[in-house]
Amino acid sequence: MKTERLKTDILIIGGGTAGCYAALTLAENSDARVLICEKANIKRSGCLAAGVNALNAYITEGRTPKDYVDYARKDADGIVRDDLLYTMSERLNKVTERLEQLGLVILKDENGKYVARGNRNIKINGENIKPILADAVSKLPNVTVLNRVNITDFSVYDNKINGAFGIGIENDTFYVIEANAVIIATGGAAGLYKPNNPGFSRHKMWYPPFNTGAGYAMGIKHGAEMTTFEMRFIALRCKDTIAPTGTLAQGAGAKQINSLGEIYETKYGLTTSERVYGTVMENIEGRGPCYLKTEGISPEKEESLLKAYLNMAPSQTIRWIESGKKPSEQNVEIEGTEPYIVGGHTASGYWVDTKRATTIKGLFAAGDVAGGCPQKYVTGALAEGEIAALSAAEYIAENSGAPIEEREINAHAAEIERFTGENRSRFTAEQLEEAMQTVMDSYAGGIKTNYRFNEKQLELADEQIRRIEALSDGLHADDFQELMYIYELRERLTVCRSVIAHLKARQETRWHSFAENLDYPEKDDKNWRKYVNSRLENGEIRIILRELTEEGQKVYEHCD
Repeated sequence: MKTERLKTDILIIGGGTAGCYAALTLAENSDARVLICEKANIKRSGCLAAGVNALNAYITEGRTPKDYVDYARKDADGIVRDDLLYTMSERLNKVTERLEQLGLVILKDENGKYVARGNRNIKINGENIKPILADAVSKLPNVTVLNRVNITDFSVYDNKINGAFGIGIENDTFYVIEANAVIIATGGAAGLYKPNNPGFSRHKMWYPPFNTGAGYAMGIKHGAEMTTFEMRFIALRCKDTIAPTGTLAQGAGAKQINSLGEIYETKYGLTTSERVYGTVMENIEGRGPCYLKTEGISPEKEESLLKAYLNMAPSQTIRWIESGKKPSEQNVEIEGTEPYIVGGHTASGYWVDTKRATTIKGLFAAGDVAGGCPQKYVTGALAEGEIAALSAAEYIAENSGAPIEEREINAHAAEIERFTGENRSRFTAEQLEEAMQTVMDSYAGGIKTNYRFNEKQLELADEQIRRIEALSDGLHADDFQELMYIYELRERLTVCRSVIAHLKARQETRWHSFAENLDYPEKDDKNWRKYVNSRLENGEIRIILRELTEEGQKVYEHCD
Protein backbone atom coordinates (compact mmCIF):
# COMPACT_ATOMS: atom_id res chain seq x y z
CA MET A 1 0.00 0.00 0.00
CA LYS A 2 1.30 3.40 -1.01
CA THR A 3 0.46 6.56 0.90
CA GLU A 4 -0.13 9.84 -0.91
CA ARG A 5 -0.70 13.16 0.85
CA LEU A 6 -2.56 15.93 -0.94
CA LYS A 7 -3.56 19.45 -0.04
CA THR A 8 -6.29 21.60 -1.57
CA ASP A 9 -8.40 24.63 -0.78
CA ILE A 10 -11.74 22.88 -1.28
CA LEU A 11 -12.34 19.15 -1.45
CA ILE A 12 -15.51 17.97 -3.22
CA ILE A 13 -16.45 14.41 -2.32
CA GLY A 14 -18.62 12.95 -5.08
CA GLY A 15 -18.47 13.94 -8.74
CA GLY A 16 -22.17 13.60 -9.50
CA THR A 17 -24.68 16.31 -10.34
CA ALA A 18 -24.12 18.57 -7.34
CA GLY A 19 -20.37 17.94 -7.14
CA CYS A 20 -19.71 18.84 -10.78
CA TYR A 21 -21.80 21.99 -10.60
CA ALA A 22 -20.07 23.03 -7.38
CA ALA A 23 -16.73 22.79 -9.19
CA LEU A 24 -18.04 24.87 -12.11
CA THR A 25 -19.31 27.51 -9.70
CA LEU A 26 -16.02 27.69 -7.81
CA ALA A 27 -14.03 28.05 -11.03
CA GLU A 28 -16.22 30.95 -12.11
CA ASN A 29 -16.32 32.74 -8.76
CA SER A 30 -12.96 32.15 -7.07
CA ASP A 31 -9.35 31.17 -7.66
CA ALA A 32 -9.53 28.36 -5.12
CA ARG A 33 -7.77 25.07 -5.81
CA VAL A 34 -10.43 22.37 -6.05
CA LEU A 35 -10.07 18.60 -5.82
CA ILE A 36 -12.94 16.26 -6.75
CA CYS A 37 -12.76 12.67 -5.51
CA GLU A 38 -15.11 10.27 -7.28
CA LYS A 39 -15.17 6.52 -6.64
CA ALA A 40 -16.38 5.82 -10.20
CA ASN A 41 -15.62 8.16 -13.12
CA ILE A 42 -17.31 11.55 -13.33
CA LYS A 43 -18.20 10.99 -16.99
CA ARG A 44 -20.88 8.44 -16.00
CA SER A 45 -21.32 8.62 -12.24
CA GLY A 46 -24.18 9.49 -9.93
CA CYS A 47 -27.90 9.61 -10.58
CA LEU A 48 -27.46 11.08 -14.07
CA ALA A 49 -25.21 8.26 -15.28
CA ALA A 50 -27.75 6.79 -17.70
CA GLY A 51 -29.42 10.08 -18.58
CA VAL A 52 -32.88 11.55 -18.04
CA ASN A 53 -35.64 12.69 -20.38
CA ALA A 54 -36.99 15.64 -18.37
CA LEU A 55 -35.99 18.25 -15.83
CA ASN A 56 -38.58 17.81 -13.11
CA ALA A 57 -37.84 20.95 -11.11
CA TYR A 58 -38.42 24.06 -13.22
CA ILE A 59 -40.52 27.19 -12.77
CA THR A 60 -42.70 27.06 -15.88
CA GLU A 61 -44.42 30.08 -17.40
CA GLY A 62 -47.06 31.51 -15.08
CA ARG A 63 -45.56 29.82 -12.03
CA THR A 64 -43.34 31.20 -9.24
CA PRO A 65 -40.75 29.78 -6.85
CA LYS A 66 -43.41 29.98 -4.14
CA ASP A 67 -45.59 27.60 -6.15
CA TYR A 68 -42.77 25.09 -6.15
CA VAL A 69 -42.23 25.48 -2.41
CA ASP A 70 -45.95 24.93 -1.83
CA TYR A 71 -45.91 21.79 -3.98
CA ALA A 72 -42.93 20.28 -2.14
CA ARG A 73 -44.41 21.18 1.26
CA LYS A 74 -47.72 19.53 0.40
CA ASP A 75 -46.08 16.37 -0.91
CA ALA A 76 -44.08 16.03 2.33
CA ASP A 77 -47.10 16.93 4.51
CA GLY A 78 -45.38 19.97 5.93
CA ILE A 79 -42.11 18.44 7.15
CA VAL A 80 -39.80 20.59 5.04
CA ARG A 81 -37.55 23.61 5.43
CA ASP A 82 -39.18 26.52 3.61
CA ASP A 83 -35.93 28.50 3.72
CA LEU A 84 -34.03 25.77 1.89
CA LEU A 85 -36.81 25.24 -0.65
CA TYR A 86 -36.95 28.97 -1.44
CA THR A 87 -33.18 29.34 -1.89
CA MET A 88 -33.22 26.30 -4.18
CA SER A 89 -36.33 27.23 -6.16
CA GLU A 90 -35.09 30.73 -6.91
CA ARG A 91 -32.13 29.21 -8.80
CA LEU A 92 -33.88 26.46 -10.79
CA ASN A 93 -34.30 28.36 -14.05
CA LYS A 94 -30.86 29.93 -13.90
CA VAL A 95 -29.09 26.57 -13.63
CA THR A 96 -31.30 25.18 -16.41
CA GLU A 97 -30.16 27.95 -18.75
CA ARG A 98 -26.55 27.20 -17.78
CA LEU A 99 -27.03 23.54 -18.71
CA GLU A 100 -28.34 24.57 -22.09
CA GLN A 101 -25.30 26.80 -22.60
CA LEU A 102 -23.09 23.80 -21.82
CA GLY A 103 -24.77 21.83 -24.62
CA LEU A 104 -27.84 20.11 -23.17
CA VAL A 105 -30.67 19.83 -25.73
CA ILE A 106 -33.89 21.20 -24.24
CA LEU A 107 -36.97 20.72 -26.41
CA LYS A 108 -38.69 23.90 -27.63
CA ASP A 109 -41.96 24.66 -29.37
CA GLU A 110 -42.50 26.68 -32.54
CA ASN A 111 -42.24 29.89 -30.50
CA GLY A 112 -38.85 28.97 -29.05
CA LYS A 113 -40.22 28.24 -25.57
CA TYR A 114 -39.32 25.18 -23.55
CA VAL A 115 -41.80 22.31 -23.96
CA ALA A 116 -43.44 21.78 -20.59
CA ARG A 117 -44.51 18.39 -19.25
CA GLY A 118 -46.89 19.32 -16.45
CA ASN A 119 -46.61 22.31 -14.12
CA ARG A 120 -42.98 21.88 -13.07
CA ASN A 121 -41.28 19.86 -15.80
CA ILE A 122 -39.64 20.49 -19.15
CA LYS A 123 -38.59 17.93 -21.76
CA ILE A 124 -34.95 17.36 -22.66
CA ASN A 125 -32.79 15.01 -24.69
CA GLY A 126 -30.72 14.06 -21.69
CA GLU A 127 -28.89 10.82 -22.43
CA ASN A 128 -25.60 12.74 -22.41
CA ILE A 129 -26.35 15.15 -19.55
CA LYS A 130 -23.63 13.74 -17.28
CA PRO A 131 -20.90 13.66 -19.95
CA ILE A 132 -21.75 17.32 -20.68
CA LEU A 133 -21.19 18.26 -17.03
CA ALA A 134 -18.06 16.12 -16.76
CA ASP A 135 -16.55 17.59 -19.93
CA ALA A 136 -17.11 21.12 -18.63
CA VAL A 137 -15.40 20.23 -15.35
CA SER A 138 -12.42 18.60 -17.11
CA LYS A 139 -11.63 21.92 -18.80
CA LEU A 140 -11.40 23.92 -15.57
CA PRO A 141 -7.81 25.06 -14.86
CA ASN A 142 -7.89 24.98 -11.03
CA VAL A 143 -9.88 21.75 -10.69
CA THR A 144 -8.28 18.31 -10.34
CA VAL A 145 -10.37 15.15 -10.61
CA LEU A 146 -9.34 11.88 -8.99
CA ASN A 147 -11.48 9.10 -10.42
CA ARG A 148 -11.71 5.70 -8.73
CA VAL A 149 -10.82 7.19 -5.35
CA ASN A 150 -13.23 6.20 -2.60
CA ILE A 151 -13.35 8.57 0.38
CA THR A 152 -13.85 6.54 3.55
CA ASP A 153 -13.79 9.06 6.39
CA PHE A 154 -13.54 12.72 7.34
CA SER A 155 -10.81 14.25 9.47
CA VAL A 156 -12.58 16.31 12.14
CA TYR A 157 -11.07 18.00 15.23
CA ASP A 158 -13.18 19.95 17.70
CA ASN A 159 -16.16 19.82 15.29
CA LYS A 160 -14.11 21.42 12.47
CA ILE A 161 -13.28 19.51 9.29
CA ASN A 162 -9.70 19.46 8.06
CA GLY A 163 -9.87 17.01 5.20
CA ALA A 164 -10.56 13.35 4.51
CA PHE A 165 -9.10 9.89 3.99
CA GLY A 166 -9.59 7.68 0.97
CA ILE A 167 -8.40 4.67 -1.01
CA GLY A 168 -7.33 4.47 -4.64
CA ILE A 169 -9.32 1.47 -5.83
CA GLU A 170 -7.06 0.68 -8.80
CA ASN A 171 -3.66 1.90 -7.56
CA ASP A 172 -3.60 0.49 -3.99
CA THR A 173 -3.04 3.96 -2.56
CA PHE A 174 -4.06 5.35 0.81
CA TYR A 175 -4.91 9.04 0.38
CA VAL A 176 -4.58 11.66 3.10
CA ILE A 177 -6.20 14.87 1.87
CA GLU A 178 -5.99 18.15 3.75
CA ALA A 179 -8.53 20.83 2.83
CA ASN A 180 -9.68 24.17 4.13
CA ALA A 181 -13.30 23.30 3.37
CA VAL A 182 -15.18 20.20 2.19
CA ILE A 183 -18.33 19.87 0.09
CA ILE A 184 -20.04 16.51 0.55
CA ALA A 185 -22.05 15.53 -2.53
CA THR A 186 -22.06 11.74 -2.41
CA GLY A 187 -25.79 11.17 -2.83
CA GLY A 188 -28.24 9.10 -0.80
CA ALA A 189 -28.41 5.46 0.26
CA ALA A 190 -29.56 2.44 -1.75
CA GLY A 191 -29.15 -1.20 -0.82
CA LEU A 192 -30.23 -0.91 2.81
CA TYR A 193 -33.29 -3.10 2.20
CA LYS A 194 -33.82 -6.30 0.25
CA PRO A 195 -34.62 -5.17 -3.33
CA ASN A 196 -37.42 -6.16 -5.72
CA ASN A 197 -35.15 -8.35 -7.80
CA PRO A 198 -33.02 -10.89 -5.88
CA GLY A 199 -29.70 -12.57 -6.60
CA PHE A 200 -27.86 -11.67 -9.78
CA SER A 201 -30.40 -8.93 -10.62
CA ARG A 202 -30.39 -7.26 -7.20
CA HIS A 203 -28.77 -4.11 -8.57
CA LYS A 204 -31.67 -3.49 -10.96
CA MET A 205 -33.22 -0.87 -8.72
CA TRP A 206 -34.62 2.65 -8.78
CA TYR A 207 -31.69 4.48 -7.17
CA PRO A 208 -28.03 3.95 -8.13
CA PRO A 209 -26.85 0.80 -6.31
CA PHE A 210 -23.42 2.36 -5.87
CA ASN A 211 -24.83 5.13 -3.65
CA THR A 212 -24.29 3.62 -0.23
CA GLY A 213 -25.00 6.57 2.07
CA ALA A 214 -21.26 7.17 2.47
CA GLY A 215 -21.71 10.91 2.96
CA TYR A 216 -24.37 10.36 5.60
CA ALA A 217 -22.28 7.73 7.39
CA MET A 218 -19.15 9.88 7.62
CA GLY A 219 -21.16 12.78 9.03
CA ILE A 220 -23.03 10.55 11.48
CA LYS A 221 -19.78 9.08 12.82
CA HIS A 222 -18.42 12.57 13.52
CA GLY A 223 -21.54 13.84 15.30
CA ALA A 224 -23.14 15.90 12.53
CA GLU A 225 -26.82 16.60 13.07
CA MET A 226 -29.00 14.70 10.62
CA THR A 227 -32.67 15.16 9.82
CA THR A 228 -35.81 13.24 8.78
CA PHE A 229 -34.31 9.82 7.99
CA GLU A 230 -37.72 8.40 8.82
CA MET A 231 -39.11 9.98 5.63
CA ARG A 232 -37.91 7.11 3.48
CA PHE A 233 -38.50 7.18 -0.25
CA ILE A 234 -40.27 4.35 -2.06
CA ALA A 235 -40.61 4.74 -5.81
CA LEU A 236 -43.62 3.51 -7.78
CA ARG A 237 -42.16 1.73 -10.80
CA CYS A 238 -42.96 -0.54 -13.71
CA LYS A 239 -42.88 -4.10 -12.43
CA ASP A 240 -39.67 -6.10 -13.00
CA THR A 241 -37.95 -3.49 -15.19
CA ILE A 242 -38.09 -0.88 -12.37
CA ALA A 243 -38.53 1.76 -15.08
CA PRO A 244 -40.03 5.18 -14.21
CA THR A 245 -43.80 5.60 -14.05
CA GLY A 246 -43.88 9.41 -14.19
CA THR A 247 -43.44 9.36 -17.96
CA LEU A 248 -46.56 7.20 -18.26
CA ALA A 249 -48.60 9.26 -15.77
CA GLN A 250 -47.59 12.69 -17.01
CA GLY A 251 -46.52 12.08 -20.60
CA ALA A 252 -49.39 9.74 -21.54
CA GLY A 253 -51.95 10.69 -18.89
CA ALA A 254 -52.09 7.08 -17.63
CA LYS A 255 -54.19 6.53 -14.50
CA GLN A 256 -53.56 3.97 -11.75
CA ILE A 257 -56.09 1.15 -12.02
CA ASN A 258 -56.63 -2.16 -10.26
CA SER A 259 -57.36 -5.57 -11.81
CA LEU A 260 -61.05 -4.68 -11.99
CA GLY A 261 -60.26 -1.67 -14.16
CA GLU A 262 -61.17 0.79 -11.38
CA ILE A 263 -59.20 4.03 -11.06
CA TYR A 264 -57.96 4.00 -7.46
CA GLU A 265 -55.42 6.82 -7.29
CA THR A 266 -57.95 9.47 -6.24
CA LYS A 267 -59.24 7.17 -3.48
CA TYR A 268 -55.96 7.32 -1.57
CA GLY A 269 -54.47 10.64 -2.66
CA LEU A 270 -51.95 11.87 -5.21
CA THR A 271 -48.84 12.59 -3.18
CA THR A 272 -45.85 10.36 -3.87
CA SER A 273 -46.32 8.25 -0.75
CA GLU A 274 -50.09 7.98 -1.27
CA ARG A 275 -49.63 6.61 -4.80
CA VAL A 276 -47.44 3.83 -3.38
CA TYR A 277 -49.78 3.22 -0.43
CA GLY A 278 -52.81 2.92 -2.70
CA THR A 279 -51.07 0.28 -4.79
CA VAL A 280 -50.08 -1.67 -1.66
CA MET A 281 -53.61 -1.55 -0.25
CA GLU A 282 -55.29 -2.61 -3.49
CA ASN A 283 -53.05 -5.67 -3.57
CA ILE A 284 -53.61 -6.47 0.13
CA GLU A 285 -57.38 -6.24 -0.32
CA GLY A 286 -57.38 -8.60 -3.30
CA ARG A 287 -57.83 -6.15 -6.16
CA GLY A 288 -54.35 -6.50 -7.60
CA PRO A 289 -52.34 -6.58 -9.73
CA CYS A 290 -52.27 -2.81 -10.26
CA TYR A 291 -51.49 -1.02 -13.50
CA LEU A 292 -51.02 2.26 -15.25
CA LYS A 293 -53.70 2.32 -17.94
CA THR A 294 -52.11 2.68 -21.37
CA GLU A 295 -54.52 0.55 -23.38
CA GLY A 296 -56.08 2.65 -26.12
CA ILE A 297 -53.59 5.52 -26.11
CA SER A 298 -52.98 7.27 -29.43
CA PRO A 299 -50.24 6.19 -31.86
CA GLU A 300 -48.47 9.50 -31.20
CA LYS A 301 -48.35 8.93 -27.44
CA GLU A 302 -47.26 5.34 -27.97
CA GLU A 303 -44.36 6.36 -30.22
CA SER A 304 -43.36 9.01 -27.69
CA LEU A 305 -43.33 6.43 -24.87
CA LEU A 306 -41.19 3.97 -26.79
CA LYS A 307 -38.61 6.67 -27.53
CA ALA A 308 -38.72 8.16 -24.04
CA TYR A 309 -37.93 4.84 -22.39
CA LEU A 310 -35.14 4.11 -24.84
CA ASN A 311 -33.63 7.38 -23.62
CA MET A 312 -33.65 6.50 -19.90
CA ALA A 313 -34.83 2.90 -19.22
CA PRO A 314 -34.44 0.81 -22.39
CA SER A 315 -35.42 -2.40 -20.57
CA GLN A 316 -39.05 -1.23 -20.59
CA THR A 317 -39.09 -0.61 -24.36
CA ILE A 318 -37.40 -3.96 -24.89
CA ARG A 319 -40.06 -5.61 -22.73
CA TRP A 320 -42.84 -4.17 -24.90
CA ILE A 321 -41.08 -5.40 -28.03
CA GLU A 322 -40.41 -8.87 -26.60
CA SER A 323 -44.01 -9.29 -25.46
CA GLY A 324 -45.31 -8.52 -28.94
CA LYS A 325 -47.73 -5.99 -27.48
CA LYS A 326 -47.29 -2.25 -27.67
CA PRO A 327 -48.30 0.09 -24.80
CA SER A 328 -51.66 0.76 -26.47
CA GLU A 329 -52.41 -2.98 -26.34
CA GLN A 330 -51.52 -3.74 -22.71
CA ASN A 331 -51.51 -1.87 -19.42
CA VAL A 332 -48.25 -1.57 -17.50
CA GLU A 333 -48.11 -3.41 -14.17
CA ILE A 334 -46.65 -1.36 -11.32
CA GLU A 335 -45.11 -2.00 -7.91
CA GLY A 336 -43.27 -0.19 -5.14
CA THR A 337 -39.52 -0.51 -4.73
CA GLU A 338 -37.63 -1.14 -1.52
CA PRO A 339 -37.12 1.99 0.64
CA TYR A 340 -34.25 4.41 0.05
CA ILE A 341 -32.84 7.34 2.03
CA VAL A 342 -32.47 10.17 -0.45
CA GLY A 343 -32.63 13.92 0.19
CA GLY A 344 -33.40 14.72 -3.43
CA HIS A 345 -36.92 13.31 -3.16
CA THR A 346 -37.62 13.48 0.58
CA ALA A 347 -36.24 15.62 3.40
CA SER A 348 -33.62 13.12 4.64
CA GLY A 349 -30.01 14.19 5.10
CA TYR A 350 -27.68 16.61 6.80
CA TRP A 351 -29.25 19.39 8.85
CA VAL A 352 -28.00 22.47 6.99
CA ASP A 353 -28.52 26.21 7.01
CA THR A 354 -29.37 28.29 3.94
CA LYS A 355 -25.69 28.35 2.97
CA ARG A 356 -25.80 24.52 3.00
CA ALA A 357 -23.38 24.51 5.93
CA THR A 358 -23.69 21.41 8.10
CA THR A 359 -23.26 21.47 11.88
CA ILE A 360 -19.59 20.51 11.37
CA LYS A 361 -17.66 23.71 10.72
CA GLY A 362 -16.23 23.88 7.19
CA LEU A 363 -18.39 21.03 5.88
CA PHE A 364 -21.08 21.90 3.31
CA ALA A 365 -23.67 19.52 1.83
CA ALA A 366 -25.39 19.57 -1.56
CA GLY A 367 -27.79 17.39 -3.54
CA ASP A 368 -29.26 14.13 -2.29
CA VAL A 369 -27.08 14.17 0.82
CA ALA A 370 -28.51 17.50 2.09
CA GLY A 371 -31.72 17.29 4.11
CA GLY A 372 -34.79 19.47 4.61
CA CYS A 373 -35.33 20.25 0.93
CA PRO A 374 -37.19 17.53 -1.00
CA GLN A 375 -38.14 17.39 -4.68
CA LYS A 376 -34.72 18.63 -5.84
CA TYR A 377 -34.33 16.30 -8.79
CA VAL A 378 -31.58 17.35 -11.22
CA THR A 379 -31.82 21.13 -11.20
CA GLY A 380 -32.28 21.34 -7.44
CA ALA A 381 -29.04 19.40 -6.98
CA LEU A 382 -27.32 21.85 -9.34
CA ALA A 383 -28.74 24.79 -7.37
CA GLU A 384 -27.49 23.37 -4.09
CA GLY A 385 -24.10 22.67 -5.61
CA GLU A 386 -23.93 26.34 -6.54
CA ILE A 387 -24.99 27.51 -3.06
CA ALA A 388 -22.54 25.18 -1.29
CA ALA A 389 -19.69 26.28 -3.57
CA LEU A 390 -20.26 29.98 -3.00
CA SER A 391 -20.51 29.37 0.74
CA ALA A 392 -17.33 27.29 0.81
CA ALA A 393 -15.44 30.00 -1.10
CA GLU A 394 -16.67 32.57 1.41
CA TYR A 395 -15.67 30.30 4.30
CA ILE A 396 -12.06 29.69 3.19
CA ALA A 397 -11.50 33.44 2.81
CA GLU A 398 -11.50 33.60 6.61
CA ASN A 399 -10.70 30.04 7.69
CA SER A 400 -8.12 27.37 7.01
CA GLY A 401 -7.91 23.74 7.94
CA ALA A 402 -5.49 22.34 10.51
CA PRO A 403 -2.86 19.75 9.56
CA ILE A 404 -4.10 16.18 9.93
CA GLU A 405 -2.33 14.58 12.88
CA GLU A 406 -0.05 11.57 12.43
CA ARG A 407 -1.95 9.51 15.01
CA GLU A 408 -5.13 9.82 12.95
CA ILE A 409 -3.31 8.92 9.74
CA ASN A 410 -1.75 5.88 11.41
CA ALA A 411 -5.12 4.74 12.77
CA HIS A 412 -6.75 4.81 9.33
CA ALA A 413 -3.75 3.09 7.72
CA ALA A 414 -3.89 0.38 10.40
CA GLU A 415 -7.59 -0.19 9.68
CA ILE A 416 -6.83 -0.74 5.99
CA GLU A 417 -3.99 -3.11 6.85
CA ARG A 418 -6.32 -5.05 9.17
CA PHE A 419 -8.87 -5.59 6.42
CA THR A 420 -6.24 -6.49 3.80
CA GLY A 421 -3.99 -8.52 6.13
CA GLU A 422 -3.72 -12.23 6.77
CA ASN A 423 -6.95 -12.52 8.76
CA ARG A 424 -9.62 -14.71 7.25
CA SER A 425 -13.29 -14.08 7.94
CA ARG A 426 -16.07 -16.66 8.08
CA PHE A 427 -18.15 -14.22 6.03
CA THR A 428 -17.81 -12.07 2.95
CA ALA A 429 -19.01 -8.47 2.65
CA GLU A 430 -21.67 -9.70 0.22
CA GLN A 431 -23.01 -12.23 2.72
CA LEU A 432 -23.23 -9.64 5.48
CA GLU A 433 -24.89 -7.20 3.08
CA GLU A 434 -27.53 -9.80 2.32
CA ALA A 435 -28.03 -10.42 6.04
CA MET A 436 -28.42 -6.67 6.61
CA GLN A 437 -31.02 -6.41 3.85
CA THR A 438 -32.96 -9.36 5.26
CA VAL A 439 -33.07 -7.75 8.70
CA MET A 440 -34.25 -4.41 7.33
CA ASP A 441 -36.80 -6.07 5.06
CA SER A 442 -38.27 -8.17 7.87
CA TYR A 443 -38.14 -5.80 10.85
CA ALA A 444 -37.76 -2.22 9.58
CA GLY A 445 -40.59 -1.92 7.07
CA GLY A 446 -39.41 -3.48 3.83
CA ILE A 447 -41.31 -5.00 0.91
CA LYS A 448 -41.90 -8.24 2.86
CA THR A 449 -44.10 -6.47 5.44
CA ASN A 450 -45.74 -4.07 2.94
CA TYR A 451 -43.48 -1.31 4.36
CA ARG A 452 -45.07 -1.67 7.83
CA PHE A 453 -43.29 -1.92 11.17
CA ASN A 454 -43.85 -1.65 14.91
CA GLU A 455 -41.62 -0.73 17.84
CA LYS A 456 -40.79 -4.32 18.78
CA GLN A 457 -39.70 -5.07 15.23
CA LEU A 458 -37.50 -1.96 15.18
CA GLU A 459 -35.83 -3.04 18.43
CA LEU A 460 -35.04 -6.41 16.86
CA ALA A 461 -33.73 -4.66 13.73
CA ASP A 462 -31.38 -2.47 15.76
CA GLU A 463 -30.10 -5.42 17.77
CA GLN A 464 -29.35 -7.47 14.68
CA ILE A 465 -27.80 -4.59 12.71
CA ARG A 466 -25.40 -4.04 15.62
CA ARG A 467 -24.44 -7.73 15.49
CA ILE A 468 -23.73 -7.52 11.75
CA GLU A 469 -21.76 -4.31 12.35
CA ALA A 470 -19.57 -6.16 14.86
CA LEU A 471 -19.04 -9.03 12.41
CA SER A 472 -17.95 -6.55 9.72
CA ASP A 473 -14.90 -5.63 11.85
CA GLY A 474 -13.35 -8.99 10.95
CA LEU A 475 -13.89 -8.94 7.19
CA HIS A 476 -11.04 -9.60 4.78
CA ALA A 477 -10.28 -8.01 1.39
CA ASP A 478 -7.96 -9.53 -1.21
CA ASP A 479 -7.60 -6.21 -3.02
CA PHE A 480 -8.74 -2.58 -2.84
CA GLN A 481 -11.87 -3.29 -4.86
CA GLU A 482 -12.98 -5.73 -2.15
CA LEU A 483 -11.83 -3.22 0.47
CA MET A 484 -14.26 -0.72 -1.04
CA TYR A 485 -17.06 -3.28 -0.66
CA ILE A 486 -16.25 -3.58 3.04
CA TYR A 487 -16.42 0.19 3.52
CA GLU A 488 -19.67 0.35 1.53
CA LEU A 489 -21.23 -2.30 3.78
CA ARG A 490 -20.13 -0.48 6.92
CA GLU A 491 -21.52 2.80 5.56
CA ARG A 492 -24.88 1.18 4.95
CA LEU A 493 -24.92 -0.34 8.43
CA THR A 494 -24.29 3.08 9.98
CA VAL A 495 -27.17 4.56 7.98
CA CYS A 496 -29.42 1.60 8.91
CA ARG A 497 -28.99 2.37 12.60
CA SER A 498 -30.00 5.99 12.05
CA VAL A 499 -33.01 5.00 9.93
CA ILE A 500 -34.21 2.61 12.64
CA ALA A 501 -33.79 5.26 15.34
CA HIS A 502 -35.73 7.83 13.33
CA LEU A 503 -38.55 5.42 12.44
CA LYS A 504 -38.92 4.60 16.12
CA ALA A 505 -38.79 8.24 17.21
CA ARG A 506 -41.67 9.54 15.06
CA GLN A 507 -44.66 8.13 16.92
CA GLU A 508 -47.24 8.66 14.20
CA THR A 509 -47.94 7.68 10.60
CA ARG A 510 -47.58 10.91 8.62
CA TRP A 511 -46.58 9.35 5.29
CA HIS A 512 -48.25 6.06 4.46
CA SER A 513 -45.73 3.44 3.28
CA PHE A 514 -42.79 5.82 3.71
CA ALA A 515 -43.16 5.44 7.50
CA GLU A 516 -46.09 3.12 8.24
CA ASN A 517 -45.95 2.72 12.06
CA LEU A 518 -48.47 0.06 13.16
CA ASP A 519 -48.21 1.16 16.82
CA TYR A 520 -49.20 4.69 15.78
CA PRO A 521 -51.35 4.31 12.63
CA GLU A 522 -52.74 7.88 12.59
CA LYS A 523 -51.23 11.28 11.86
CA ASP A 524 -50.66 13.43 14.96
CA ASP A 525 -50.28 17.11 14.09
CA LYS A 526 -50.46 18.14 17.73
CA ASN A 527 -47.27 16.35 18.81
CA TRP A 528 -45.40 15.47 15.64
CA ARG A 529 -45.60 18.42 13.27
CA LYS A 530 -41.88 18.92 13.79
CA TYR A 531 -38.49 17.77 12.57
CA VAL A 532 -37.01 14.56 13.94
CA ASN A 533 -33.24 15.11 14.02
CA SER A 534 -30.40 13.10 15.53
CA ARG A 535 -26.77 13.07 16.59
CA LEU A 536 -24.47 10.15 17.37
CA GLU A 537 -23.07 10.63 20.88
CA ASN A 538 -20.87 8.04 22.61
CA GLY A 539 -21.97 5.36 20.20
CA GLU A 540 -25.69 5.98 20.68
CA ILE A 541 -28.09 7.96 18.51
CA ARG A 542 -29.68 10.86 20.38
CA ILE A 543 -32.96 12.14 18.95
CA ILE A 544 -33.47 15.91 18.75
CA LEU A 545 -36.90 17.38 18.04
CA ARG A 546 -36.98 20.80 16.35
CA GLU A 547 -39.90 23.07 15.61
CA LEU A 548 -40.99 23.69 12.04
CA THR A 549 -40.15 26.88 10.23
CA GLU A 550 -43.04 29.23 9.59
CA GLU A 551 -44.49 28.90 6.11
CA GLY A 552 -42.76 31.42 3.88
CA GLN A 553 -39.89 31.93 6.31
CA LYS A 554 -36.64 32.24 4.40
CA VAL A 555 -34.09 32.20 7.22
CA TYR A 556 -33.62 29.43 9.76
CA GLU A 557 -29.95 29.10 10.59
CA HIS A 558 -28.27 26.71 13.00
CA CYS A 559 -29.13 26.97 16.67
CA ASP A 560 -28.21 24.79 19.65
